[in-house]
Amino acid sequence: MKLLHKDIEKDNAGQVTLMPEEAEDMWHTYNLLQVGDSLRASTIRKVQTESSTGSVGSSRVRTTLTLCVETIDFDSQACQLRVKGTNLEENQYVKMGAYHTIELELNRKFTLAKKNWDSIVLDRIEQACDPAQKADVAAVVMQEGLANVVLVTPAMTLLRAKVEVTIPRKRRGSCTQHDKALERFYEAVMQAILRHINFDVVKCMLVASPGFVKDQFISYLFREAVRQDSKVLLENRPKFMLVHSSSGHKYSLKEILSDPTVTSRLSDTKAAGEVKALEDFYKMLQHEPDRAFYGLAHVEKANEVMAVDILLISDELFRHQDVATRSRYVRLVDSVKDNGGAVRIFSSLHVSGEQLNQLSGLAAILRFPIADLSEPEEDSSSDEE
Repeated sequence: MKLLHKDIEKDNAGQVTLMPEEAEDMWHTYNLLQVGDSLRASTIRKVQTESSTGSVGSSRVRTTLTLCVETIDFDSQACQLRVKGTNLEENQYVKMGAYHTIELELNRKFTLAKKNWDSIVLDRIEQACDPAQKADVAAVVMQEGLANVVLVTPAMTLLRAKVEVTIPRKRRGSCTQHDKALERFYEAVMQAILRHINFDVVKCMLVASPGFVKDQFISYLFREAVRQDSKVLLENRPKFMLVHSSSGHKYSLKEILSDPTVTSRLSDTKAAGEVKALEDFYKMLQHEPDRAFYGLAHVEKANEVMAVDILLISDELFRHQDVATRSRYVRLVDSVKDNGGAVRIFSSLHVSGEQLNQLSGLAAILRFPIADLSEPEEDSSSDEE
C-alpha cells in the first residue's frame, strides 16, 4: 500500500489518499472503512442516453464519485472489496443522493475521509504502508567474504545490507590472517543483523550458505551474544534456521524459499506470534486462571488496576458499526499500551483469530492474579455481536 497524501487535523478529522498495490492491501482497506466515512474513488457507471430520435441506449463510463459509505462487502477468497453508498458530490452522470457501488481496484488511488481517525486506524495505515512491518521473514545469504541481509515480504525482497570482506587464503603453517579476516567478516554480518532486523516483526531468520560457513557463523554469533550479553539475539535464538544455498548471492534466496523444510516452517510465519500468545493464554487459563481473563467487562476491570500484560484482540471488533462500542475497544487498547502492556491484534481471517473469536474476540494475560471477578459480563457479549 502506498500513502500518497495525509491530512489529519488536531481534532482527528481529516482524509488520507492511498493506493492499494497487492491483494492483501484490500484486507487492510476493509479494516479502515466504517459506515459514515466518505470514500472518493474512480468507478464505472452505466449511463442511459436518449438520442434525438427518442431511442434509448446505454453505455459504461468511468467517473470519480464521492460516496457516504453505507455497506462494505469483502470477499476474502478473491480479495475484492465493494463499497455501497449515496453520492455526496453531483456530477454529470450521477445525481446527489443516488446509490452507487464502488469496487476498489489495485493500483487505483482512493481518498478516505473520516470525522475521527483513532489510533487503531492510524496504526493499520502504518502497518499497510511500511514494507518492514510485513517482513515476517529475514535472511542472511552468505559465503566466505560475502553476505546479503534481506527482508522477505509477501510481495518483494528488500536488500537491507551487503557485507563484503576480503578473506586471504590459508597459508601453509599459518592461518592467522585468514582467521582474523573471517572474524572481522562475521562481526560485520552480526552488526548488520542487529542494525537492520527488527525481531519484534521478523518471525523467522534464515541463515544460508554453501558448506559450513553458516554453521561457523552461527556458533560465532551466539558465542559473541553471550560474551556481549546481547539479549536481542539470545531471546530470539529459536527464530534462527540454517539452510543450504549454492552461493552467498541474493539470487540464491529463491532456491532457499522453495526448500520444502523452509516452506513448512514459513507457511504460517505471519501468525506465528499470535498462535504462541493464544497458546500462552490457554496454558495460563489452565494453570493460573486468576491471570487469564476474557470478555470485555472482565478485561476492562483488570485494566483498571493496570494488570493487563498482554491483550489479545480480534480485528473483527474494530469493524463494529456501533461507534460507541468501537470506541470502547479503542480506548481499551490505548489504555493497555499506556500502562506498558503489549497488544496483539489478531486477523479474523486466520485460524488463531477464529479461535480468539470463540472467546468473544478479547482475552488478556495478566501481570498478577486477580480473584473474585465473578460478576456478570455487563452485556459484553451483546456488544460484540
